[in-house]
Amino acid sequence: MLEEDDEVSELLKMSNIMAVTRLRYNDHGITHARIVAGAALELLDILMKNNVMPTTLRDGTAKNTEEAKLVALLASYFHDIGNAVHRDRHEFIGALMAKDILDRLLPMLGFTDRRLIALRQEVMHTIYATEYNVRCLTVECGAVKVADGLDMAEGRARIPYRLGKLDMHALSAISIKAVEIEVGKERPIVIVVHMDEYAGVFQLEEVLVPKIKTSGIDNYVEVYIKSPSRHARFYP
Repeated sequence: MLEEDDEVSELLKMSNIMAVTRLRYNDHGITHARIVAGAALELLDILMKNNVMPTTLRDGTAKNTEEAKLVALLASYFHDIGNAVHRDRHEFIGALMAKDILDRLLPMLGFTDRRLIALRQEVMHTIYATEYNVRCLTVECGAVKVADGLDMAEGRARIPYRLGKLDMHALSAISIKAVEIEVGKERPIVIVVHMDEYAGVFQLEEVLVPKIKTSGIDNYVEVYIKSPSRHARFYP
């Protein structure tokens, strides 16, 4: 439904035009949205299997785990649509833009009246709180925020790199070959980042870890790096 919707598709396309073509940032379009959605749902699933209750379920804004997952899914797809206006404050802009879209799409899924409003606000909160310095107030939001930070492998940076972007963000992203989500023992979520150059650490320091720290699920996450010369825990 989301990818077949003209407005959603065009906003994601415009997000990439603004971010990649004009600003030479990494991918912020449909591919990024898919990756974030998949990772967010995987993180949420791991947390639930480790007896971490979704906040929307605890507070009654969602009636079951499927609705909690729906919040994460919708927010994953919409979290970057604010880039279709401008990169600056795109999380805040995107949250506002999502309101009318959610008012139109949620009735198609059977949500109306107060049920629609509750889920809509949860999605809007999640979009807004993907901003680095805004703290997530729900587990679902935290899963999306961390998932957003996990999309940092080289494929996402190739277009800006080919366009001539040679700053530390591009070079460090090119150094990261893969990111894996595993189930841990000490903490439920283990993130393993594979890199062939130590420059990739910049992505962790400047992108992933700041998002983890304001995700609200930081106590459930640990990060490891694997490179030809090093295999070590990076966070906490």
